[in-house]
Amino acid sequence: MVRNVYFQKLSQNLLEILDDEEYYDVTIEVGNDPYVKVFRAHIVILNYRSPYLRRILSTNKKKSDGTLIHIKLPNILPDIFQTILRYIYGGKLTLEEYDTSNIVKILVAASELGLQELIPNIQLFLIKSKTNWIEQNFNLIYRTSFENNSFSELQNFCTELMSKQPEKIFNSPDFTSISGKSLISLIQLDNVQMSEVKIWEHVLKWGIAQNPELSSDSSNYSNDDFNALKNTVQQIIPFIKFTEFTSKEFLNKVYPYKKIIPEEIHENLIKCFLDNDYKPSKKSVPQTIKETKEIGLKYIDSKIITI
Repeated sequence: MVRNVYFQKLSQNLLEILDDEEYYDVTIEVGNDPYVKVFRAHIVILNYRSPYLRRILSTNKKKSDGTLIHIKLPNILPDIFQTILRYIYGGKLTLEEYDTSNIVKILVAASELGLQELIPNIQLFLIKSKTNWIEQNFNLIYRTSFENNSFSELQNFCTELMSKQPEKIFNSPDFTSISGKSLISLIQLDNVQMSEVKIWEHVLKWGIAQNPELSSDSSNYSNDDFNALKNTVQQIIPFIKFTEFTSKEFLNKVYPYKKIIPEEIHENLIKCFLDNDYKPSKKSVPQTIKETKEIGLKYIDSKIITI
């Protein structure tokens, strides 16, 4: 308890130094127009608290004429940097005080500034306390985590969520912003608790969202509209298990979009639904997870996931 009291006093004094407008010797310009803010700080503290800032300051030696060192950090928002700077001085960061989206930004900023001690704690806080938010904003977390090798905990969380509860990603508000490759990966999973016709509806929703000029009502589509949608989803269609649709589902959900279905697949499906004994060619309609994965290998373009 005594040690904690001593730390509280030390933290308070260092934050007072940060707020003091007299003894600073470096200015930091943060953000981009129109959101730019200049912060005052102290070289000796920045040097020992942030490896990234130390490297920048080492190339900006203090001049003998007393001119202040001025550095720029355009990739960090001013509000986020203010939080980080107060942590650098005071050693405190209470994540509960911030919106989840800002916590993600703090995580990214901490990584950029080399504050490695913050990274695992912020990741665990997000995973344990903000699970629902992550599920609702899956694409943001997925992209953020795999853009930085330091975010391994979030990477593992996203991978596990895709594997064990893929339907949550299909139903998330930002589903339409995931990449085509991620969508193919979801469709290939064999534990999706969702009917094939629902998956097809989500694929159409995703494809239409990539073309904002398209209406959700295909009855008004021109040939150009169908071509735009076809070009968007053409690599995804072979992974839809159309043969698991009922005849009514095929008629109501697929047939109106027949112009975006590859001719060979469409022809085989018509025969399949007209003749129960007809067996569509495996080349046209992938029948098993193994087959779809084999076909899908050529779409994998990743440094993380290998064939």
